[in-house]
Amino acid sequence: MKTMVVKIGSSTVVQPGSGVRRAFLADLARQASELRSLGWNLVVVSSGAIACGAPALGFKARPSDMPSLQACASVGQCALSAAYDEEFRQHGLTTSLVLLTRNDTASRSSYLHARDALTRLVELGVVPVVNENDTVAVDEIRFGDNDTLAALVSCLAGADLCVTLSDIDGLYTANPSLDPSARFIAQVERIDAKILASAGDSSSSVGTGGMITKLRASRILMTAGIPSVIASGEAPDALVALARGEAVGTRFVPAREPADITPRKLWIALGDAAHGAVTVDEGAARALVDGGSSLLPVGITAVEGRFRAGDVLDVRDGSGFTLARGIAEADSDELELARGRRQEELAGNHLLRALSERPAIHRDNMIVFA
Repeated sequence: MKTMVVKIGSSTVVQPGSGVRRAFLADLARQASELRSLGWNLVVVSSGAIACGAPALGFKARPSDMPSLQACASVGQCALSAAYDEEFRQHGLTTSLVLLTRNDTASRSSYLHARDALTRLVELGVVPVVNENDTVAVDEIRFGDNDTLAALVSCLAGADLCVTLSDIDGLYTANPSLDPSARFIAQVERIDAKILASAGDSSSSVGTGGMITKLRASRILMTAGIPSVIASGEAPDALVALARGEAVGTRFVPAREPADITPRKLWIALGDAAHGAVTVDEGAARALVDGGSSLLPVGITAVEGRFRAGDVLDVRDGSGFTLARGIAEADSDELELARGRRQEELAGNHLLRALSERPAIHRDNMIVFA
């Protein structure tokens, strides 16, 4: 059996002001049943708890304060889960609820436990419905958007395809709601700075993500060798068509020979939020991307944020484009003093001598994005 992860945005699963779109869920359950007959298991990453709970609590618009958002999530998650359960049971399918925060994947051991639980649910024929645990999540432990969560779940589940059903039918050269000349892009083989620049903001009033978060998630999936698709939630039989190999939406195609990404590197990419960032010069960027090298202090031109050795960092080029992510071998203060200095210079400085014998980020603890 193959595994498909489908991420459903708030505006697709919830009608603003009136709750869950039962007709959509009924059709999703029908497709899930047909997917099973085609040899595919389904995992759902569903937004919509807050959007579903807000009208039930009398809010006319999405609240802005954290306690109210958490209250809406608590009420809405019950209604959303019940709706999934009722519709999928009509087709003989059992659903389960999986709620995650960054804390559940912030250490490698907890990441692996989450992977084992999700894998076992799929093996048992269950359709897991995954969401961020917005009832207890605060900014420090939030994924922030379910596009990132869907990429994480795809890696945890060893998915063969990740599909994002949204309020737009795919990627365009510009935001089509603002630029009538924007052209549809049917296939993407590499997500570079130009592709990221084409991303517009979400047009939804109930969601938190936009095209940029979808592209960042697809970029990680491409690095992991998992194809992904962005398609309209209104497209008829989109999941079944994709399972049959038909073209729907924009497809992001991994390299024919994806890099050998270990579970540890996938955890670095997705399991924990970046605690800071380093900017590297052109030579260091080439060495990381083309040579698979470790990052030495000499190649660092700037250090951003406060972090400690062992924290996850983003690695950016001079334009601000994120090339990689890795685990820092030193604190931010130490790297700030060591940046731009050669190993022999560090060896002669008693404060920085330890960094003369190790890189700023070791290649074994770094994932370079495709």
